[in-house]
Amino acid sequence: MKITAAREDILGPLQSVIGVVERRQTMPILANVLLAARENRLSITGTDLEVELVASHGVSVQQPGEATIPGRKLLEIFRALPEGCSVTLATDGERVTLRAGRSRFTLSSLPSSEFPVVEEIGAQQQLTVPQSALRQLIDKTHFSMAQQDVRYYLNGMLLETDGNVLRAVATDGHRLALCEKTLESAAKPSQVIVPRKGVLELQRLLGGEGTLELSIGTNHIRATIGEIRFTSKLIDGRFPEYGRVVPANPTKRVEGDRELLRQSFQRTAILSNEKYRGIRLSVRPGLLTIQAHNPEQEEAEDQVEIGYQGEELEIGFNVTYLLDALTALDSERVEIGLSDPNSSCLVRAPGATDAKYVVMPMRL
Repeated sequence: MKITAAREDILGPLQSVIGVVERRQTMPILANVLLAARENRLSITGTDLEVELVASHGVSVQQPGEATIPGRKLLEIFRALPEGCSVTLATDGERVTLRAGRSRFTLSSLPSSEFPVVEEIGAQQQLTVPQSALRQLIDKTHFSMAQQDVRYYLNGMLLETDGNVLRAVATDGHRLALCEKTLESAAKPSQVIVPRKGVLELQRLLGGEGTLELSIGTNHIRATIGEIRFTSKLIDGRFPEYGRVVPANPTKRVEGDRELLRQSFQRTAILSNEKYRGIRLSVRPGLLTIQAHNPEQEEAEDQVEIGYQGEELEIGFNVTYLLDALTALDSERVEIGLSDPNSSCLVRAPGATDAKYVVMPMRL
């Protein structure tokens, strides 16, 4: 393999895929990226066996071929080279030589035949989705995914197609986030669970305008975003029936200014227990009182005017979960639906159904 390209033409694709190249690997080949040069295009592939990223760009190919190179070292070299310089990469046996101006680097290589790649995913469903819509689905729900939960199916996000609706749901067993977007054309019903790392990599890649192609197979999901191809394994498991968790008709509805409530929760949280993050909400007509205390016998109390006409209620919540939900909403007003001290609350924009947040209560 021998190629010549401007520094930026290789640096860009390399930065796109490096997120899945782990520093510590069980297999040495996974610390490398696969460079494949053919027909005046260079594709760079990185993988951790769960998520695969492939980014490509036009280059001058003098000799087609493939090589694997240590990913982090290659990125550091390209970052250190001067802007706009011309770079030549050539394989020489088990080595790869990189030349740029008066600089020369010789890097070790491993056989490209050993590099694991996902060619076909056996797509059973293909969707064209606006990038902004998928980005919003992830932004508004990803924080509710579990981290290293023994219930492995919670360590990811449910993506569900249901007629003209694409829905994202995430839960860690203590709170749940749901967001949905309308598709231009109807899709057949399907449910897949995308692992946490795949969700966060996809979120990082989604920034532009335009659409992307989403292909869903039995074991993989693939998204093609411009010149970047993202592929992730799916979690093989059954996601909880989230519909049962969402309170259908909370009997008490508290409405208030979203930003005022968020700031009040943040202030009160300063003196909450660092481990359990519990706060007490006391609801009465026109007024919400928020209280927190910790093992050092310190206390915080804040009050916010609210729209509420009903009987008084006291209920405890993890303040982090409430703050995450309020931050994810982009409306000026927020509605918190409550029933009793032992029932979950429903947080959403007044009258909205596209984004919902469910938080389980705490005993304080």
